Amino acid sequence: MSGTGTTVGDDPLQTAVWRLRSRGCWTDAAALLTPHALSPSHTLPATGSGTTTGSTPALALQRAALLVERCLFTGEGWPEAEDALRAAEAAAREDHERGAAACERGHLAYASTVLGVRDRADEARAALGRAAALLDPTAPGRALLDFRRGLVAEHLSDSPQSARAAYRRAHAAATAAGETLLLSFTWRHLAGLALREGELAEARHGFGESLRIREELGYLVGTAPALAALADAEPEPEAARLRAEAGRLFRLLGGVPTWLADQLTPPAPVA
Repeated sequence: MSGTGTTVGDDPLQTAVWRLRSRGCWTDAAALLTPHALSPSHTLPATGSGTTTGSTPALALQRAALLVERCLFTGEGWPEAEDALRAAEAAAREDHERGAAACERGHLAYASTVLGVRDRADEARAALGRAAALLDPTAPGRALLDFRRGLVAEHLSDSPQSARAAYRRAHAAATAAGETLLLSFTWRHLAGLALREGELAEARHGFGESLRIREELGYLVGTAPALAALADAEPEPEAARLRAEAGRLFRLLGGVPTWLADQLTPPAPVA
């Protein structure tokens, strides 16, 4: 993944944005992009959003994606994310830009639904379907789209088979494109489905790969959830050690992601 501060030649702006994002400072990261949004000559590396140029649409979409991620991790900032997303949709001119914006619209609607803020499941499905129609099968944003369609299938439609197929498509595309951060998410969600089916060895491997990638990239805000997920597949006392480590990171980041708190409590013993 570009913009992580780990690759020689990274754009300085993207490196700064990544460092803030990786520590859960989404608002500050988005603010860095604002002054550059009117500079079409500014070249950006790929960000995982399906856009690779420094045009206004690409910058507007990246800014919106940061604020949508903030909503998913904190449950706050919905109006700001909506405003940024409308700006990105208005700036889009080409089909791939419209498709990437629709993908982000679907993700925001998914986050609102899964966090219980407002049921926008139909909007999430419609937006992701629109993105699929606009994005070429080989477009850079296709892997991210497949992953998000998997999320909707698993968590909104309760269709693990459809989710697995979408995650596998996303995993293969992310591997081919070198989208390393996205791979950490596909590993984790494929492992979650394996755990659901009692495949402990497969689950441990997937969770372990997800954690390894996040640690290597310095994706601090995503490391605690990865530790907690691995704990669910490990026996004691290793599970307790992983949850304690996750808890320390969770507190260090001020209780982000907010939904992680329940996962840090070990399951009650069966009577």
